[in-house]
Amino acid sequence: MSSKLAYVCNDCGADYRKWQGQCTDCNTWNSLSEVRLGSASRSGKVLRGGFAGAVDGEVKTLSEIALEEIPRIGTGVGELDLVLGGGLVPGSAILVGGEPGAGKSTLLLQMLCNLAETQSALYVTGEESPQQVAMRARRLNLAAQKLQIMAETSVETVCAVAQKKRPKILVVDSIQVMHIEEVTSAPGSVSQVRESASMLVRFAKQTGTVLIVVGHVTKDGSLAGPKVLEHMIDCSLMLEGSSDSHFRTLRSHKNRFGAVNELGVFAMTDKGLKEVANPSAIFLQRGEEVSSGSVVMVVWEGTRPLLVELQALVDDSHLGNPRRVTVGLDHNRLSMLLAVLHRHGGIMVGDQDVFVNVVGGVKVLETSADLALILSVISSFRDAPLPEDLVVFGEVGLAGEIRPVANGQERLREAAKHGFKRAIVPVGNAPKQSIQGMTVIPVRRVTEALEALS
Repeated sequence: MSSKLAYVCNDCGADYRKWQGQCTDCNTWNSLSEVRLGSASRSGKVLRGGFAGAVDGEVKTLSEIALEEIPRIGTGVGELDLVLGGGLVPGSAILVGGEPGAGKSTLLLQMLCNLAETQSALYVTGEESPQQVAMRARRLNLAAQKLQIMAETSVETVCAVAQKKRPKILVVDSIQVMHIEEVTSAPGSVSQVRESASMLVRFAKQTGTVLIVVGHVTKDGSLAGPKVLEHMIDCSLMLEGSSDSHFRTLRSHKNRFGAVNELGVFAMTDKGLKEVANPSAIFLQRGEEVSSGSVVMVVWEGTRPLLVELQALVDDSHLGNPRRVTVGLDHNRLSMLLAVLHRHGGIMVGDQDVFVNVVGGVKVLETSADLALILSVISSFRDAPLPEDLVVFGEVGLAGEIRPVANGQERLREAAKHGFKRAIVPVGNAPKQSIQGMTVIPVRRVTEALEALS
């Protein structure tokens, strides 16, 4: 049966049956590329030896499905296992993204060298030569005697070699340089990335191989390539870290086998990425004298609490439109909370520049930082330092009420473990039994939180 043709937009990934000058989805001109699709008979071929118990065409009721524990392969890296939800799942497809130099290849090389001692592993490098990878492994003092490596960019060749070698773990670094012969567009284009990832994921599902794919990121920090790429894979990890810090955070944005928004913390050293067992300790390295505008909050990352320092700077503005700058927090939420502070707290900072920063490069995605942000702004505005042993968390509503957040008891216990003596929390998070060594101040409204500072 002859192959069929399709035309795919290189910018947004939309496909069409015939060529046209403009993509109607993203309105880009001359962006359609020809893609040769495989025939139905070829695409219908299935590699045997896939998931255990899977039979073509078999239909069961939901109650008949066996509920055995999903088998997992430990990576030997505790923080990575935490983010993955307990380890690697056979037949799963994992996408690892990050900025250039963040440490993606280093982390995966460390993991593979550990796994190669007990599991067969294949590292496919398309951007570096095998000599470069070997030099990195030697510099990191890794046991690389059993790790198999191949320099290849053809997906068909990679699948053929993997079918012959039968590795338990297959790493492809990176998907942006891989290509399929039948697709005429250049490597890295939307059509090439989509078709290459599709073939690799299909191979992993049918053979039970753990597939780990490295992906680049765009200027705005999102993964490059079509959005459908994130739908095809089972787990999406993002390795983040600023160039002026040796700490790296690994966050899970999607995980079909574990909790999302898990956070793993690593330190980049001359021997590779090292795990940080107590992340709160590194984010709480405050100065000897605590200045105004600084407060410690407890955020919940995946399955564990994390103590981080929030800093605010309020200063007279010499501009007609005062600036609102946030690092690690949502910019729109800052504007909303300043309006709540004015309406329900009686404090107006509309003529002031407000700068807010989460120390350590952590990105706070939940609303438990609302109360801490308001108190830090007030502290800087009044130039009145908050107590050094104070910890704060809670969500602030538009009516000025303080709403409870999830896992309040665990947050308080984590703060007490690090030596904090006082806490301002929502009434709904007040502990039923007192926490030894800690005074908890429950508040219902923003005005009560302001009174607690006086």
